[in-house]
Amino acid sequence: MNILLLGSGGREHAFAWKMSQSPLCKALFIAPGNAGTAQHGTNVALSPNDFEAVGAYVLEKEISMVVVGPEEPLVRGIYDYFKADDTLKHVRVIGPSALGAKLEGSKAFAKAFMQQRDIPTAAYAEFTPETLEEGLSYIDRQDLPIVLKADGLAAGKGVLILNDRAEAKAELKAMLSGKFGEASERVVIEAFLDGIEFSVFVLTDGKSYKILPIAKDYKRIGEGDTGLNTGGMGAISPVPFVDDTLLKKVENWIVSPTLTGLKELEAPYEGFIFLGLIKVGEDPYVIEYNCRMGDPETEVVFPRLKSDLVELLAAIGDGTLESKKLEVEEQSAATVFLVSGGYPEAYEKGKIITGLEQVEGSLILHAGTKTEDGAVKTNGGRVLALTSLAGNYKEAVKQSLENAARVQFEGKYYRTDIGFDL
Repeated sequence: MNILLLGSGGREHAFAWKMSQSPLCKALFIAPGNAGTAQHGTNVALSPNDFEAVGAYVLEKEISMVVVGPEEPLVRGIYDYFKADDTLKHVRVIGPSALGAKLEGSKAFAKAFMQQRDIPTAAYAEFTPETLEEGLSYIDRQDLPIVLKADGLAAGKGVLILNDRAEAKAELKAMLSGKFGEASERVVIEAFLDGIEFSVFVLTDGKSYKILPIAKDYKRIGEGDTGLNTGGMGAISPVPFVDDTLLKKVENWIVSPTLTGLKELEAPYEGFIFLGLIKVGEDPYVIEYNCRMGDPETEVVFPRLKSDLVELLAAIGDGTLESKKLEVEEQSAATVFLVSGGYPEAYEKGKIITGLEQVEGSLILHAGTKTEDGAVKTNGGRVLALTSLAGNYKEAVKQSLENAARVQFEGKYYRTDIGFDL
């Protein structure tokens, strides 16, 4: 079949790498893609948010399946756009309906969804500009630290963890005054959960589901999880502390009621649910839902997936997902991200990348790259992910770090402590 993959990051390179291995994949197109995805298919200069252009391209190239990488097209309703068009509704779209995607698109919606179904999550309240004074009083009554979340999509920057009430009040005012644009027209204030985080990925057709390899990512820019939040500096899979007992709780307390809730809402969901979880004591709590695969976790999850990814995705549309067997590589995977100097704040693009041909024993996954004048250059804050497989996560991290030293570009930075807290 002909497949169109939407997106341009490290997650999408991992998708392209994995899907291009399938005998079911006749031709792969990536919109807009990057220098790495071009190794596995044809990059196309299309915006994933321009549904009309995407639809026209799908018809032109006789695409059978559209795989949506990033969250924005899903929250904006690309699934519904295809289903509502008589010329496009036969095309499989891997991703939820706009209503299903609200689990990520609105923090307030997600919290209410969980509260109504007794899905374990932090206590919360939500506020708007009209209820600002109530929000300020609410902060006075909360224990520290306090968590503030912009309700809508804020490119991973809309969550603040604050240890000072005065600062929390100032941030609430700033957020409700438009600090994150439309995303913070509503703000959720949450109780802080103290524990260790992990990520669970569910592939579902809305009825049955498969749980993909568990992962843990590292978001902070600095060693020891210090400094500003980023899109992700690295990840490992599997996660040593996630045993069968904990995973059974995740399935019974979170996955099953989430799917039941989506059915009750009559929200079609044919794709990935990413559960951002935290282990508090011996129990799992939901920090957030995402309506797609995570980044950088996809870069360690897919290398451990032995099964044919395209076959699994096709089974969603066929209604045969339940009968498919999920085969997983026993080895551990670790990815280390190389980022541009200055990231996650201001950084420069267009730096020439060298040493890629010297990488041995690691998979190179491009995130923010482009090919220009015959050279691979930086084109984003997070530039490259180096993923390695080994007998345990420490050996895998060591392998990725050895290769991280071989790749060069001006301002290169990476963390050397991925997995430090395990």
